[in-house]
Amino acid sequence: MKTDTKSTDIRDKILDTAQTIMSGKGFSAVGLNEILAAASVPKGSFYHYFQSKDAFGEAMLQRYFDRYLKGMDELFGQPGLTGAKRLMLYWQNWLTSQTTCDPQSKCLVVKLAAEVADLSEAMRVVLLHGTGKIISRLAGIIAEGIKDGSLAINADPGPLAQALYQSWLGASVMAKITKDDSPLKAAMATTQLQLRQDTL
Repeated sequence: MKTDTKSTDIRDKILDTAQTIMSGKGFSAVGLNEILAAASVPKGSFYHYFQSKDAFGEAMLQRYFDRYLKGMDELFGQPGLTGAKRLMLYWQNWLTSQTTCDPQSKCLVVKLAAEVADLSEAMRVVLLHGTGKIISRLAGIIAEGIKDGSLAINADPGPLAQALYQSWLGASVMAKITKDDSPLKAAMATTQLQLRQDTL
């Protein structure tokens, strides 16, 4: 049991360290030696947990989505909030997290998607399924807001959720290019207009 726990701890340490580094440098620019040195893990140990760098990247993305979706469920599961309030809290959290200096808070989809989708089919599929689940959860909250009357809109929740998510991804990329939060604030204003919500 202790061996299993230690094994999990080492694997998590490698993944945590890599996510921090890759959030800044990207996937291809980071070598295994850099990750393992930063994690203080022998190189031979890496291949005990991952068959290749691509398999490692797949595991890192999968774990990222697992944690991200858990966070969404916790946010949307807060009692006493309307669907609209839950939805706008999500976007506010996005804006805040993308302007923080903490690499672990940054959206890994924004950082890696364009790069790794062309490098690895396995990683592309993880990205496809993960973002699909995010959009599905957003669609569910939009439907909840329409049902409880907090969103006075006449729109199909699925396509609207997809459009909003894609606009925030684009805004996050532009925020990286401009090195300010103006694109994210513009995305918030557009989202509020589409959902007919006042500023929180």
